[in-house]
Amino acid sequence: MTDATEEDGDNLWNRLRRRKVVQWGIVYVAGAWGLLQGLAYVTSTFDWPRQIQQLSTLALLIGFPVVLVLAWYHGDRGEQRVGRTELAILTLLFLLGGGLFWRYQHTTQTTSVATPSTAIAPTPVASANDKSIAVLPFVNMSDDKANDYFSDGLSEELLNLLAQVPQLRVIARTSSFSFKGKQADVAEIAQKLNVAHVLEGSVRKSGDTLRITAQLIRASDSSHLWSQTYDRPLTDVFKVQDELAGAVVSQLKIKLLGDAPKSRVTDPKAYVLFLRANALQDKFTPEAVRESFALYEQGLAIDPGYLEAWRKMAALRINEATNGLRPVDEAYRQAREYIDKALAVDPDFGRGHDGLAVIALYHDLDPAAAAQHWQRALALDPTNPNILMNSTDLALTLGRHDLGIRVAEYVAALDPVSAMNQNYLGFQYQAAGRLDEAAEAFRAGLQLSPGYLGASFSLGQTLLMKGEPQAALEAMRAESSESERLAGLAIAHHTLKQTRESDAALRQLIAVHGNSAPYRTAGVLAWRGEADRAFEWLDKAVARHDTLLFTVTADPLFASIHADPRWIAFLRSHGLAPEQLAAIKFNVTLPN
Repeated sequence: MTDATEEDGDNLWNRLRRRKVVQWGIVYVAGAWGLLQGLAYVTSTFDWPRQIQQLSTLALLIGFPVVLVLAWYHGDRGEQRVGRTELAILTLLFLLGGGLFWRYQHTTQTTSVATPSTAIAPTPVASANDKSIAVLPFVNMSDDKANDYFSDGLSEELLNLLAQVPQLRVIARTSSFSFKGKQADVAEIAQKLNVAHVLEGSVRKSGDTLRITAQLIRASDSSHLWSQTYDRPLTDVFKVQDELAGAVVSQLKIKLLGDAPKSRVTDPKAYVLFLRANALQDKFTPEAVRESFALYEQGLAIDPGYLEAWRKMAALRINEATNGLRPVDEAYRQAREYIDKALAVDPDFGRGHDGLAVIALYHDLDPAAAAQHWQRALALDPTNPNILMNSTDLALTLGRHDLGIRVAEYVAALDPVSAMNQNYLGFQYQAAGRLDEAAEAFRAGLQLSPGYLGASFSLGQTLLMKGEPQAALEAMRAESSESERLAGLAIAHHTLKQTRESDAALRQLIAVHGNSAPYRTAGVLAWRGEADRAFEWLDKAVARHDTLLFTVTADPLFASIHADPRWIAFLRSHGLAPEQLAAIKFNVTLPN
């Protein structure tokens, strides 16, 4: 039996060779392969649609069994009969080619009818079919793994450069960098970030020599639209960034309305110092803050015109004041000095005016001045997500909740895995009375960043407004900021009529954080109905420039004292009365 089978197989092989089926098949495959390679080069050169390659491949696949049939019938005129084995093979080849063609047609039709996309953001402002991109952190391929700061910094600089193209939707840094070191394919990343394209690459730094590799990938089919490797000296890093940005704009067929954005050129030594300082700034520990300041100062000694360094130093000081790590007046005074130095170099520095707006609202409690600075910042840099999101704080103060929600949703869609943006969005929903959405946003922020400062307190506050005091108490207990946790426990226990526990939390709040958190103390007292003490602590908050005072007009903790005549008098004395706020001109035009 075995011998007979082997003989049949041998006879089949000999018959195929005698009829030239094998020879024709080999020639056809070789020719088809060469044709496809040439076609790939031509379509890439002239930027023809990818469907030309796909249809050509399908045609060649279907043509393969046709060629084999022709070879069978013309290879040996002496024998025209087709055996069962040969018939089965040829039938299988026909079915395979037809199946591939049907699969392609079915996929194409399905895609044309509905292209599903998924976004984390509550309200995506653009579909994945738009001119949209996520710039992933480039991989550090250097021998020194400490050079992560350089590859990350270069990626961020490139991201910021592309974000200056008005027609291009660029996912913000927090979301793009959230995939660093994670095993996720391009399709998954694109789906989560709701983008049509992904830019990834690697950086190898050896002394003053760089090798930068980048590739632009289309998310729909994970195809490579473009790739390039640059071997350059460190002094050419800014040219490489410009070339990379230009290549992306070209590949996505974006017609620029003005000049292409260009990198800000600085001394390479200063550039390295700034990138190292930026990486340390993210850690925000006292040691990291001190070291980053030293690096910024070293870099500015080489290039005092590097605007972003001045701005980031100002941001560090404001963060120190917010977290009680530096006296408020001292921190804001220095922050103002740094911003002024940046604007002295370039009066049209959008983030500089954004910084002045933050100082005007958080420290000076001057919403009219803040509005002027933010209008100027947005006119200069209308697509900057940081300026846009910061401006929602003013919308909160002014009571223009529809505007605040619209802007916060837009920015959250650009940065869908940012815990900070989810909290900003939650504040806007809460102030507008959309409590279910507010709770969802705060929970989303906590899911993205467990322990995010203030998020559990804000969630608990929202749950109290929803009439869920027990759930609110559990949320308050999870708050990572001690002052916020004590304030939250005091109001939750009071709502549950647990007076002894509420009193204990309030006493500890005043004893430990009375100087640094007078606004929170005032809110607790107002919630508990102690109006006299609440106004006393509000005055203390004003005297100490408590950075939360700008929220007082929207803060639900003070609702119980709104009917007190002292409330409107307090607001009017600080320019926060309804008629004063209504007179302030402020609006935000979102990019298309």
